[in-house]
Formats: sequence, structure tokens, C-alpha cells
Amino acid sequence: MYKLLIVTTIPATVQAFLLPYIAHFRAQGWQVDAMAQGITDCTECTTACDRIWEVEWSRNPLDPRNFINAPRQIHQVLAQQNYDLVHVHTPVAAFVTRYAINRWQNQTKPKVIYTAHGFHFYRGGSPVKNTIFRTLEKLAGHWTDYLVVINRQDEQAAQHQIVPAAKIRYMPGIGVDTNYYSPQAVAQTDVMQVRQELGLTPENPLFLSIAEFIPRKRHRDLLQAFALLEHQQAHLALAGTGPLQEAMQSLASELGIAERVHFLGLRRDIPVLIRASVATLLVSAQEGLPRSVMESLSLEIPVIGTDIRGIQDLLESDLLVQLGDVTGITRAMNWVLIDPEAAQTLGKKGRDRMATYDLQQIIAMHENLYAEALR
Repeated sequence: MYKLLIVTTIPATVQAFLLPYIAHFRAQGWQVDAMAQGITDCTECTTACDRIWEVEWSRNPLDPRNFINAPRQIHQVLAQQNYDLVHVHTPVAAFVTRYAINRWQNQTKPKVIYTAHGFHFYRGGSPVKNTIFRTLEKLAGHWTDYLVVINRQDEQAAQHQIVPAAKIRYMPGIGVDTNYYSPQAVAQTDVMQVRQELGLTPENPLFLSIAEFIPRKRHRDLLQAFALLEHQQAHLALAGTGPLQEAMQSLASELGIAERVHFLGLRRDIPVLIRASVATLLVSAQEGLPRSVMESLSLEIPVIGTDIRGIQDLLESDLLVQLGDVTGITRAMNWVLIDPEAAQTLGKKGRDRMATYDLQQIIAMHENLYAEALR
């Protein structure tokens, strides 16, 4: 029986992305454990894994706990379990865990796999931050057996700057369940119900954005673009929570669009919301390979997105806009409303492209990678 330890900074990453992998490998007879700060409070994680482990670290990479307490706790767990593989995700967990394993005084160390969900250095990023994060990734690359990248820009960056090409494995994301995110899986009655909940009539086209209210998601651009939209019957729904939500609610009022903008908070009916929309939008400054875009395309709903790393991999040029181009976002929204048939055609073509990103395909890639690592 093989032993796998999955490590993330917080349990939300396990909940959002990794439960299908845990279930798959446990079904193959593996022992699959997970480690994160606060994971004992995650019922889903406790149920899904064989064991869960708490670790004390901070999302601030410079916090001393990351290099004093966390490595000691990691060493204790490694000594108890003798894992064959350790698969790390998210920047802090990935760096600190690889640092700890490198310093572990044991002759039989586990193989270490790191999935980079979008490097923190990227084209258009701050030169100072790019230099810092590139240096840290290069340092940790020495402690990594395999580096998984999920977009083509990161693949190029890794080959030139992080690890030897033989260590790099490209995978198109971490998978989207195209059966769950399928037009046939969403009842039209549910779509009508959610539109009724929002007070929409057939004359009210709905745009949707699914994104945490944090600076890099650039909700300000989205609201300013929506305020310029010619179609005054259109509505905008924003699903998500975060520290900037109140500021964006105030901005919607200042722009005179508050009555047509719906702040939905955390939602569990994302497929229904997407199918209730004419298009979804993601106008971020930084992404890895955004799941919300893949979900929307799987549901045959077109996406307007910024022409940046990750989003470029998923969208055709028709609905890509330059970062910060408010009028460009407005123009794309107008196009969706003026030519709905062409927009629907784009959505259906997107569904076809998502076959490459299907969850089962990515799980199979992980099977192959793990088999190679264990050889």
C-alpha cells in the first residue's frame, strides 16, 4: 500500500479542488492523508482522508513560524508515517514543506511533487515581487522531484528559470467535472427560479462574475464597465465574498447601478447561476488556470476575460480584453447582447474544448506521474 500526503496552506484548497483525487487514490488502496492549518475543523477533509494533520504556519511567507514550528511538526509526521509521496500545493505550504523535507535527517525521504497553481511572478507583475518570488521558486526547485504547471506561460518560465525540463510536467489545470458542469445537468426550472430570486424578467439579460473580492480580481473595472453599458435593462451578479465587498457595494451606488448589481455572497448553486447568464466575466490581473472560466465554458456560456496568463489558455481572442481596459470590457458585453447567437456559438465551442480539461483526464495524468515517481 502506497502512502500519499497532500499538503496545502489552508483546508479550503482541499475542499475546493482535491477531494476527487483523494477519493480516487483511496479507492485504489492507497493511504491518503492531508495536512493544513485548521484542517481539524474541516469535516469534509476529516471524512475524505485516512488521517489529517495540523500544521502551524502563516500565509505571510516571512512569518517566523514557517521556519521554526512548521518544519518541526512536518518532521514528526514524516517520522510516524514514512510516506512514499508528498504532493504540495499553494505557495506557503509548498515552500515550507519542501524546505522541511530537505532538512529532514533521514536517508529515505519521500518523493516531492509540487503543483504550481500559478507562479507569483508573471508578465506584468511588479518587478521587485517578480524577482523575489522567482528566486524563492528557483531555490525550492532544488528540493523538488517533479514540478506540475497548469498553464503554458508557467511552463515556459519553469523551463528557463526554475527546474530542469526533465522535472516539469504540464497538466491542463486540476480538472473540471464536465458531467456536473453540463447544460443537461441544470434544470430549466432552477434557472427560472434563480432569475426570479434576482427579480429578473425575460427582458433582463444577466452577466455573472464568480470571484473573491480581493484586489487582483479587479471588480472596480467590472463595475465601471457595466456602468457604461448601453443596455440599461441588463443586470450584473457578483458571487463571492472578501475584504473589498463593502467598497464595491459603495462604488455601485456611486455609479448609479446599485439597483442592477446583485452581491450574492457565497453560493452553492454555481451551475444554475452560470446557466442563468448570457456571459460570465473574469477581469483579473493574475490567474493560474481559473476554474470559473472552465465551469462556464463547460456549461456552454461564453466568458469575457482579461488577456493574461491562464485565461489566455482557455479563451478564444473574440472575448479577450486587455487588463484595465474598461471600455473594452463594455464593448465585449455589448457584443454578447447585440449578437446572442454568435455568443452562444462561442459557448458551445468552449464546451468542446473542455474535454481536454476534464477531471478524469487530469486524474489519469496524476496516476501516470505518481507511477513514474514511485519507480
